[in-house]
Amino acid sequence: MADIASKKPWWRNPAALIGAGAVAALGLGIGGGAIGAVIVDAGRGPGACDAVVVTERALPSIVTVWAGGQRGSGNGSGVILTADGLIVTNDHVITPALDRGSVVGTLAVSLADGERIDAALVGRDPQTDLAVLRIERDGDLPAVRFGSSGEVRTGQPVVALGAPLGLSNSVTAGIVSALGRSVTLPTGDGGVTVVTGAVQTDAAINPGNSGGALVDCRGRLIGINTAISTVPGADGVGGGGSVGIGYAVPVDTVRAITEELIANGRVDHPSFGVEVAQLSAPQAAQFGVPPGLVITGVIEGGSAELAGLRVGDLIVRLGSRTAPTAVTLADATVRAAPGDTIEVEYVREGRTSTVTVTLQPDPVR
Repeated sequence: MADIASKKPWWRNPAALIGAGAVAALGLGIGGGAIGAVIVDAGRGPGACDAVVVTERALPSIVTVWAGGQRGSGNGSGVILTADGLIVTNDHVITPALDRGSVVGTLAVSLADGERIDAALVGRDPQTDLAVLRIERDGDLPAVRFGSSGEVRTGQPVVALGAPLGLSNSVTAGIVSALGRSVTLPTGDGGVTVVTGAVQTDAAINPGNSGGALVDCRGRLIGINTAISTVPGADGVGGGGSVGIGYAVPVDTVRAITEELIANGRVDHPSFGVEVAQLSAPQAAQFGVPPGLVITGVIEGGSAELAGLRVGDLIVRLGSRTAPTAVTLADATVRAAPGDTIEVEYVREGRTSTVTVTLQPDPVR
């Protein structure tokens, strides 16, 4: 930040801004095995599910996920997708076992009956915070039954199943509080993403519930619990456990992403192909430019480079959104498909220009 304080142009040393634009998900609790739960839906009508019946149907499909490595260790939850051992969980649950996207530590799951089995990574997608694991075991496993996002209704009762604080086979109940939420989350890779269409619930979700299943009163999956909101303390940082606001990745997204992970090991979302740092309004005022995002890194052959953007450029508009942030950038990307275009207005050495960026996956991942 020394360059900003002395009013030197950001393009002289854009690296000095790296970290200045770190995005904090205020009040959102996430982390390796730190959030999310399995929710079991209670159906469309008023009232509550028979939690005993729902638990008997859904709990055998719920696992506890254990991850450990040089980055520490933690636990989360997971859901058995197929009888031959494919399991979905949150990507942030497994990050303690990863280094630069590869497994260098240990991954294991505990079944509902307590049996612990080593797991292998099939694929991961930090952008939707989902990952697929595989375990090997004689005999068929109890796979979850899938519901449909289109059938989920606000107000319908739900039941949450997972392993909060490592307490496997835990059950809580509530309702679907809202649908279609957009939730901003940091990723295990150090970036930020936006989960769109999330299901909001008041069923108690606590650290360790991440990756659990959201199911209806018939025990059908309607989402993967991923994050919670918490009340900020005096320092402005959220903490603690459930306050009745949790979010789950909707089942239609889960189904589409896991199918692609199983087939290809990854999901090729479009990307701007840049690293950015935030230039806030007070900082921008010192230079007499609008606030926005300073490009601190450009991926060779990526969308931004092909459009002519360079390190040091200040992005001041993305599409119709001015004063963009890292969250704005993530939101625009997660909502796009490869081949979509977006108009970008930027400042380079005091001159404002506009370019159309055609979004595509990063050339090397």
